[in-house]
Amino acid sequence: MAGRRHASGEISAKLAQANELAAKGKTQREISKALGVSIMTYHRWKKMVNGTTADGPESYAHGHLEVLPRKSDSTETDAVLKRLELENLRLRRLVTDMLLDKLKLEDELRARKEPPFGRGSKGK
Repeated sequence: MAGRRHASGEISAKLAQANELAAKGKTQREISKALGVSIMTYHRWKKMVNGTTADGPESYAHGHLEVLPRKSDSTETDAVLKRLELENLRLRRLVTDMLLDKLKLEDELRARKEPPFGRGSKGK
């Protein structure tokens, strides 16, 4: 690409307009359409303004985007990582239990579908 399409002042003006539209209850799709940008561009601009791009890594937790603390806050980072590892362990156990139940049910279904011995050949 040759360069940026929008100047920083223009981005600020569009984000102010977006905040007004959001206050009126407009959806993100309607806001991005009114601004003349894609939804991803709108989200990227919001991240730039909020400063989350420079803060550090991001992680998904419970379906929400969670911004991890800066590296200087190592105790907070350790606590968040420990919580996420515990959640990951619980989810793995849940999935394993569900897979074992599924295998047990599939075995029972196969046992019901197999014909009993001696019925296949009459009179021979």
